Amino acid sequence: MPVATVRGVDINYEILGERGPWVALQPGGRRALAGVKSLGEKLAESGCRVLVYDRRNCGASGVSFDGGGSENEIWAEDLRALLSQLDALPAYIGGSSSGCRLALLMALRHPADVHGLLLWRVTGGAYAAQRLVENYYTQFINAAQQGGMEAVCRTEHFAEVIASNPANRARMTALDPQRFIGIMEEWRRAFKEGAQHPVIGLSPAELRSLTMPACIIPGNDRVHPRGPGQAAHRLMPNSEYHEVLTEDRPDLDVALEEWNAKEGLLAAIFVDFLRRAERRS
Repeated sequence: MPVATVRGVDINYEILGERGPWVALQPGGRRALAGVKSLGEKLAESGCRVLVYDRRNCGASGVSFDGGGSENEIWAEDLRALLSQLDALPAYIGGSSSGCRLALLMALRHPADVHGLLLWRVTGGAYAAQRLVENYYTQFINAAQQGGMEAVCRTEHFAEVIASNPANRARMTALDPQRFIGIMEEWRRAFKEGAQHPVIGLSPAELRSLTMPACIIPGNDRVHPRGPGQAAHRLMPNSEYHEVLTEDRPDLDVALEEWNAKEGLLAAIFVDFLRRAERRS
């Protein structure tokens, strides 16, 4: 699988399809590209070129903790730089959960580079904010405080990152624990600042400013309730709204197996949206 050096970090990526409009997809959480590859293959079969990749600190890509605002802002700038290297701008940007926030931030910061948005499992609400700040940041701060970078390397996420790219162990253990803690605290603070909005990470005014076509599909669990997707649709002036899972699951935090079962329908909605958006452009 090819690797590109993007803003000083090795990014593992794959291009699906050989022609057609460019689409970049991101999974939720800090999951690897495998989380969206199957969906990307379906979009490629419909006539798109689809970029799937591991964000920094995810999958087989390199680790880097250089600070610089929020984690999603860093990821958004990495994606833009990678697409630029591939001569793939402007592109349609899609994502689920944290990948959805990344897509929205790239559109906000670089609207001329974004043809349209594919957004599913939009995140919002007090439960999501509390759970995600723990999963993304607090657990790693606690590990570093209690056992240094070796303890961080033993956490489930970073153990997987090291297994996917063994060179990441040396990069991790070379970090000063206090610097790592400081960056994680900075990213946690930035996440919390945007957590009070209906869609975590973007204010209503910022969502209203996004005028590119957008296809929004809400989630159905406690981290991704239906409300944030509905709010995004109300606020984004050129958006359309579809539902894939119509039963709310308040007993679940993340219902990925249900979404995997509906991937064909998800792909069909996105393919129809992309074809109509291309005809309009």
